[in-house]
Amino acid sequence: MKTQRAERNRTLTITDLDRIRLKDRIIEYTNISADTDFLDKTIHGDLLQVIKNIPDRFADLIIIDPPYNLSKNFNGLKFSASDDQTYESYLELWFSDVHRKLKPNGSMYVCGDWKSTAALHRVISRYLTIINRITWQREKGRGALNNWKNGMEDIWFAVNDPKDYFFDVESVKMKRKVIAPYKTDDKQPKDWIASHEGNFRITYPSNFWDDISIPFWSMPENTDHPTQKPEKLYAKLILASSRPNAMIFDPFLGSGTASVVAKKLGRHYCGIEINEEYCYFAEKRLETADNNHEIQGYVNNVFWERNTLPIQRVIEKKSRNI
Repeated sequence: MKTQRAERNRTLTITDLDRIRLKDRIIEYTNISADTDFLDKTIHGDLLQVIKNIPDRFADLIIIDPPYNLSKNFNGLKFSASDDQTYESYLELWFSDVHRKLKPNGSMYVCGDWKSTAALHRVISRYLTIINRITWQREKGRGALNNWKNGMEDIWFAVNDPKDYFFDVESVKMKRKVIAPYKTDDKQPKDWIASHEGNFRITYPSNFWDDISIPFWSMPENTDHPTQKPEKLYAKLILASSRPNAMIFDPFLGSGTASVVAKKLGRHYCGIEINEEYCYFAEKRLETADNNHEIQGYVNNVFWERNTLPIQRVIEKKSRNI
């Protein structure tokens, strides 16, 4: 039965006409050859079959959002929770090939939750050097009667060479509202900026992120993918760990967030996705990104706190009128 959506619901939908129009933009695994160009492409196929065709040292940055150790239904493809050892074996099954696609000076981010993060750490550390663990606040989902509500997820940051990797901290600084502004002895702002919209401080990012909003029905980036990552989340990873025109590779593309954000930020992309419907999600979002480079929460090259959208709109409007 077709889902009935409210009038203001902006969740992406795919029509039969979309499928006809977008089909030729998706590479089927069975059509891959030695001459296949993987630049800016969505590949439909099983990662274990496709990955051997991706050239080694292909990507400047790899972002991986694998199935967590939870039972989930991905549009008819079911992933079942298992014991820790079985899940770790599953990770090892594909990670041993995926890590070879990273350039010698490349970086990788791997997503997980509390249940899968220990296994992720063990597998990643066998092949790469772990630099840090980002924890981000995931404010969504129901509470739990007999446990603490799970409101956090992890992202492991790893590199091939800890002495040679790219990281641009200036591109991912946060703009935060100053509640108690300090002043110098001569009454000047101390490490903050006064404006008509309020007092703000540009701060260095930490490895705890509390400014991320999960995609929901009123956001145009929202899809029916059950574990979709926010564009703002991936924008931080891509800006911090890749240069313009770099290659961003996502072996579990899902609804296409990594590719879409890469395109919006002037990078190249390639993604593998086993579910055909999600490939259509990705390609329709990429089509929209041809003319719309907006990323919610990222305005005028600055990341903003949550619940500051009215101020963002005022400042963006002023910048357009300059």
